[in-house]
Amino acid sequence: MKYNFLIVKRNQDRKVIRALSMLTQFTIFLLVPIIGMGALGYLLDRKFGTKWIAILFFFIGAVAGFNNIYRYAMNIIQGGKNPEEHNESESVSEKKK
Repeated sequence: MKYNFLIVKRNQDRKVIRALSMLTQFTIFLLVPIIGMGALGYLLDRKFGTKWIAILFFFIGAVAGFNNIYRYAMNIIQGGKNPEEHNESESVSEKKK
């Protein structure tokens, strides 16, 4: 009886760790492009004496970050399969027939 409880607890722990891992990856995939592009825009603004490049690069970074999250979420939903690889494997198997 005690053994079954440990198995259930380990499975729950794995689910929690997996969820925290995905949350961390979502955060990294969003923040790195925003901060990177914002910093690059800020440096370019200082170099050229403008005030709009940082804002533009910030929004470009935000779009890139959301694109990363979307692609990662679609990969999770599809079970880790790349749709392009899946289509190629189907066409190869059809050619063999």
